[in-house]
Amino acid sequence: MQVDVIIPTYRPGSEFGQLISKLQKQEYPIHKIIIINTEVGEFPQMLESEPYQIEVTHIRQEEFDHGGTRNMGASISQADIVLYMTQDAIPADNRLTERFVEVFKSNPEIGIAYGRQLPREDCNIIERYTRRFNYPEKSRIKSKVDLPQLGIKTFFCSDVCAAYRRNYLLSAGGFEDPTIFNEDMIFAGKRILAGDKVAYVAEAKVIHSHNYTGNQQFHRNFDLAVSQAQHPEVFEGVPSEGEGIRMVKATAKYLTRSGQPLRIWNLIYQSGCKYMGYFLGKRYEKLPKWLVLKCTSSPKYWKKS
Repeated sequence: MQVDVIIPTYRPGSEFGQLISKLQKQEYPIHKIIIINTEVGEFPQMLESEPYQIEVTHIRQEEFDHGGTRNMGASISQADIVLYMTQDAIPADNRLTERFVEVFKSNPEIGIAYGRQLPREDCNIIERYTRRFNYPEKSRIKSKVDLPQLGIKTFFCSDVCAAYRRNYLLSAGGFEDPTIFNEDMIFAGKRILAGDKVAYVAEAKVIHSHNYTGNQQFHRNFDLAVSQAQHPEVFEGVPSEGEGIRMVKATAKYLTRSGQPLRIWNLIYQSGCKYMGYFLGKRYEKLPKWLVLKCTSSPKYWKKS
């Protein structure tokens, strides 16, 4: 099985060099690293002179789309497996690609597999626990039968680090295009409802986390809710708020056990920002355009739509 890695980039930072270096040292060799970069002037030119293993395509900012840009990468690739990553996700070891290939070889019915995200060293305690909550130590295969137990988490998948059989992805129509956000979960949700399965591979690990402010959480959750409201064929009737409440309660207990109960106030604030963003995003069609532009983290999406 050939594996290509596809990475959309925009102003890649210092960690991007670490990502490329780690990918080139994988025990299961990568056929090609395909980079779809937004704005040529913001890309480190030295990477374009790397050997054949790296292929860079530049696009304009107005051409970027969370789904469409990733579809472009899949159309460039000729590999059996395409592994999508973000520019700030660093493989935790040299067996990342190997772990995904093992899953696909041993489970021919699986077309989608996503990895485990571990917190960075500078990750705050709340986000550190969130990573543990969303990315447990045990792998599992999810299907439609898990909906009563897992609710919306059945559809969860993250293109921070997710692998797809390329022919499977393309034959299913690829990612939604255009889409404001959440292309991974929309695609996974559609495939699960169609009777397919998604693998969570806890052994495929990347280091990736953010210390978002409450304001950033508001904007991200607004866009997340918009993506769900735009796809009722996937998300309508699937419970979601209960999972959020469960995570808040579990995090509060963890903070108390860790001797940091005062941080619960920060948790309440962050959770309130998430909820308000999500609440408004679900109702975006009833909001005036100026307010939508204030709430979103993707104003260019709205200017194109």
